[in-house]
Parts: sequence; structure tokens; C-alpha cells
Amino acid sequence: MLDAERLLQPHGGAKTAIEIVPVEKSRWEAFRKTLSSRERAWADAQAFGAETGKALICPTEGGGIARILYGDSADADPFMPGKLARALPPGRYRFAKGLTNPKLAALGWLLESYEFAIDPGASKLARTILECPSGIDRAGLIREANAVFMVRDLVNRPANDLTPDALEAAVRKVAKAGRAALRIIKGAALKRGFPLIHTVGMASIGPPRLADFTWGNPRHPRLTLIGKGVCFDTGGLDIKPASGMALMKKDMGGAATVLGLAQMIMAAKLPVRLRVLTPIVENSIAGNSFRPGDVYRSRKGLTVEIGNTDAEGRLILADAMALADEEKPDLMLTLATLTGAARVALGPDLPPFYTDDDPLAAAIGRHATAENDPLWRMPLWRPYNRLFESPVADLNNSSESGFAGSITAALFLRRFVEKAASYVHFDIFAWTPSPRPGRPKGGEAQAMRALFGVIRERYAR
Repeated sequence: MLDAERLLQPHGGAKTAIEIVPVEKSRWEAFRKTLSSRERAWADAQAFGAETGKALICPTEGGGIARILYGDSADADPFMPGKLARALPPGRYRFAKGLTNPKLAALGWLLESYEFAIDPGASKLARTILECPSGIDRAGLIREANAVFMVRDLVNRPANDLTPDALEAAVRKVAKAGRAALRIIKGAALKRGFPLIHTVGMASIGPPRLADFTWGNPRHPRLTLIGKGVCFDTGGLDIKPASGMALMKKDMGGAATVLGLAQMIMAAKLPVRLRVLTPIVENSIAGNSFRPGDVYRSRKGLTVEIGNTDAEGRLILADAMALADEEKPDLMLTLATLTGAARVALGPDLPPFYTDDDPLAAAIGRHATAENDPLWRMPLWRPYNRLFESPVADLNNSSESGFAGSITAALFLRRFVEKAASYVHFDIFAWTPSPRPGRPKGGEAQAMRALFGVIRERYAR
């Protein structure tokens, strides 16, 4: 895996670093007058006017790079300066003073440097090195970037490579690095104690399982993270069309994001008693697949009628949530690539979240903005509970209506939480469909950095 520590060097570590000078367009004419006649002529010849995101390489007389002029703007994506990581020749660079947001610019640089390759040795991306801006927490930036890299690597791996066994191995690796206590529940124990997880995954050659690890002082506040770990989703007997199945390797994006968040929490040694639950399945088709119309009893005791086998993520989360709720956590978070309806409502870049905790929702919104990790609160509109009523069970896993799909999914999950002091559900996409600053096309760790900020603030010593 790419290591951010190599890409972000300590501040002032080398006198040879090339300076990147930020200039806002509104200040360009005044700044232009301060240039040498040679640089002024060069800028004019290149028609450079400090437009947002544009860069001008100023050459030395010997053909090297003297410095970089960069069009900065407070209105631009804070990761925009990070695009220079791919645009500039290999070398060592540093941002001059005056950049709008040096922390997010540096993080954007690291995230822009990511490239997925099944064989890491086959990567051809030339790496540029950045000096950490003065006064910025370098260790924190490295911790964030490495967590994002891990999440992206997991989501980008094809399903024939990231099997249920392989996702379990990834959980084991994170737990081992944090010295967390891990148990894996599978086979008869899973069928007995977590019937919905078993039901969804029983048709796959990769057996279903629940990974459960804990870390931290038992006397600290209990924080539980639950991530949907569907390694591939065919839709089951309600099979998806080819277009709907094309990206289903990313249906474990919730699990990957939870692992990244857990890695950050443990590395930062936050004062929490952390529990991470990862239900791991593959929703496959075979003679023993679960069927529309089947009725199953959940761990919580609620019976669920299967209205649609393609609404499997909420089933595996429900059993994991019931387990988590039994120990009355202070905060429970679920992250899942749960519904296409969330994308219809808000698009791929803005995941919705659901909670009844107004102060917590406000904190999430604040940190989402501060960390350039966008999120948007959606309502747990209780009247829509009627949409998944069942005549033969306590509830149906799918609504016959085509309306409010993300809300009804969140309401379904909410039925499995009673004892947690606070609960939030995130309906993430875990994918960047077209490249943006700091976000290459492919797997993405949505909500993770914002949540780390919320958790760090909530449980500050």
C-alpha cells in the first residue's frame, strides 16, 4: 500500500524544495508588478492570470524550475492545490505562505497521489514529494491519508480477489495492528445467533461470517462502528441487471470505511472503548438462496418478510446492530452502500446521514465542512414506517412503493436500535465516478474523516 509518510516530508527538511506561490486572481495585477522582468514576460507569454487551479512553472536560466505560481481561491475545492501532485514533474515542493487552507491543500496532495494497481510494483505514477506546511500536524495528515489509501485499496479490489476470506483477512490485519481482541463468528454459531447474516450469505461458496473486535479501556465511553461487508451483490434471486451489477464489488465500502476509521482511532489512541462489527457475506445465487416471500427471525426477535433479495444489506446490518445494542453503547454508527435512492436524491458526492440526535447532527455537519468530507442530514420520517409493513411478519425488508428508498432503509435499521444513547446511519456511495481534486476515479472513503473529527471532539480528554 502507498505510504503517505514518504510523500509528506517534515517542514524545512530540504533547502532544495521548489516553492509553490499562491496568488488570488484579484491580486494578480499587483503581484505581477513584483515579478522580475523575465518572469513577467514569461507569465504574459503563457497568458497566465492566476485563474483558480492554474499553475505556471517559472524556469531558471538553466532550464530547471525556479518556482511555481499557483492560482488560489477561497471559493475553490480545498483539495484543488493537491492536483499539482500529478501535474508537476517529480521533485520536492513546498507551499509558500498565503495558501487559503494549507492543511487541506496538503491532504489533497496526498490523496491525489493515490493510484490503484493490483500489482503495486506495476505503478507508473511519478511521485512528487511535498514538505508539510508549517504549523500543520504532519502525523495527523499521514494517519488520515493512509486510512483513505487502505479504504480505496479494499473497495477497488475485484470481487474475485476480495472474497469473504480476504475481507476477513483485512479485518484481522487492522485488529492486529491495533492490538485489538478479535473473534470471528461463522458456521453453526452464526446461523444460531445471527440468522439474517447467515441467510444472506448462505448461497455463496465463501461462507458468511461476523467479525467482531474490541479495543481500548473498558471504562471509556463505548463507541461501536458497524460496516456493511457485502463482497459482491448479485441481487440474489431478484437479480440485478448487468448495469446494476457492474460496480457491486464496492458493496463492502461500508466495511472498508469502518476499518479505516477504526485504524485512525486506534493510531490516535482516542479515549474510547471501540467495538467494530463487520458482517461479511456475498449475496449469491444457488439452490439454497433465500427467496422473496420467505420469513426469517432476526437476532433481535423481530420477524422479517423478504420483499426483495436485493435489499440484503439492511438484513446483515440488523443482526450486527442488535448485538451492538445489547451492550448499550454511547454512540453507534452504521456505514453502508445501502440504496441507489440516496444517489438519486443527492448524487454520488454527498452521502446522506440519519439521526435523532440534533446536537450530534450539527457536529457532523460542522466537521464535514471543515474536513472537506461532505455529508447531508436527511429525516427519519416516522410516517414512512408504513411503507415496509408486512401482513405476515413484523416488517418487510423492502417497500412496494418506489418512493423514499433511502429513508425507508434508514427507518428499517432504526427498528433494531433501542439502548444506544446515540445512533447515526450513513448511506454512502464509496465511489468517485469521475475524478475530482484529491479524489481519483474509484473507491472512496466517504464520511470517514468527518467522523474522526466528531469522535475526537466528542471524547476529548
